[in-house]
Amino acid sequence: MRIAYLDCASGISGDMTVAALIDAGVDAEAIKAGVESLKLPGVTVHLDEVMRGGFRAKHFRVEHPEQHAHRHLSDIQQIVNKSEGLTDDQRDLALRIFGAVAQAEATVHGTTIEKIHFHEVGAIDSIVDITAAAIGFSLLNVDEIVCSPIPTGRGQVRIAHGVCAVPTPGTAELLKGVPLVDVPVEAELTTPTGAAIVKTVVDRFADSLPEMTVEMIGYGAGSKDFKDRANLLRILVGESRAVTGATDTVMLLETNLDDAPGEIIGYTKRALMAAGALDVYSTAIQMKKDRPGVILSVVCNADDVAKLETILFNETSTFGIRRQLIQRSVRQRMVYTVETDFGPIKGKLGWRPDEPAIFTPEYDDCVEVAKAHDLPLQDVYMAAKVAFLLEDHEEDDDESDSDEEHEHDHDCAHDHDHSHDHDCGHDHDH
Repeated sequence: MRIAYLDCASGISGDMTVAALIDAGVDAEAIKAGVESLKLPGVTVHLDEVMRGGFRAKHFRVEHPEQHAHRHLSDIQQIVNKSEGLTDDQRDLALRIFGAVAQAEATVHGTTIEKIHFHEVGAIDSIVDITAAAIGFSLLNVDEIVCSPIPTGRGQVRIAHGVCAVPTPGTAELLKGVPLVDVPVEAELTTPTGAAIVKTVVDRFADSLPEMTVEMIGYGAGSKDFKDRANLLRILVGESRAVTGATDTVMLLETNLDDAPGEIIGYTKRALMAAGALDVYSTAIQMKKDRPGVILSVVCNADDVAKLETILFNETSTFGIRRQLIQRSVRQRMVYTVETDFGPIKGKLGWRPDEPAIFTPEYDDCVEVAKAHDLPLQDVYMAAKVAFLLEDHEEDDDESDSDEEHEHDHDCAHDHDHSHDHDCGHDHDH
């Protein structure tokens, strides 16, 4: 499996990303041609060889006339969609990155993505950076993108709304669910554009270089030159040595409880599941003064943390909730129906590369059938599994890579992934 690792030791910005992609082997002329296809008046791009902290790197610059346009997302979509030089994949990726920025800005400013308008990230250089990065990642042609924890930097920066602490509100919103690391540099190391790229393209995060055979390395330079640190983004590209299936990144919330009746814990678990938790479970533990207690654990998506923590605080007497960002190896899945002698029974079909698919009958469906036919529940489970095993699954290897769940009939082949400013000052990397 071909893999790319983003080593963000000094943060990430749009121009650093483009430069690193080119230095790692992406065709610079193809990126320039894609930028020219946007037909932005007076825009030229330059690729320079520079030194940062004693290390050689590429530096991507955008030259353009002075402009004061504050564009809405629809304006940027029109620019990108009119381009005849972008492939569908490149156009889609660029628009998804812009969409991530729009959603973050709408959230922090309390408006909608239709009403929000960009200042710095709507500027020409940011439009070029994001489009060029989308072209670059498309041409890099890797199966998985892994990223290191992200340093945001320290201090304050001046943006269109005045002076803001690093990370600025828009950048912080984009980095929700992303592992961060403190780097003692008084500067904005990760820009909104860089954060949006990470949010959109990265498949998972790793504290160290994944198991891989490195084939190419690219270095992209930021605009500033720090005294004690090379201001570089490094991209390593190669073949993964690890045999892995699909993975994702989720949050684990945990709290210790020693004064909650069992009924309260049960009610809280059901409320958490109803609110979108991926899994909720309890573990018996011994707490202070030898009191018996439980750990209540919640696995969830990063976007659901706030509402699930609110449930935990409201329904229990906990004084604190631990958070961990964790990675999971997962089977891809879909809703699947088998036909039995007792009627159709739904379940989940799961699969991993080069492994046979498995079928797990749905509890509620099995209970309904067992009651209707006055059968032991285990007999219904067995009937559903046998029905699946007797089906012809020769085409199961062509399952879709989508991890969304879709209902599928048992006899079908599987032919199945405004008035506000932006938060980055003009004197910072994009």
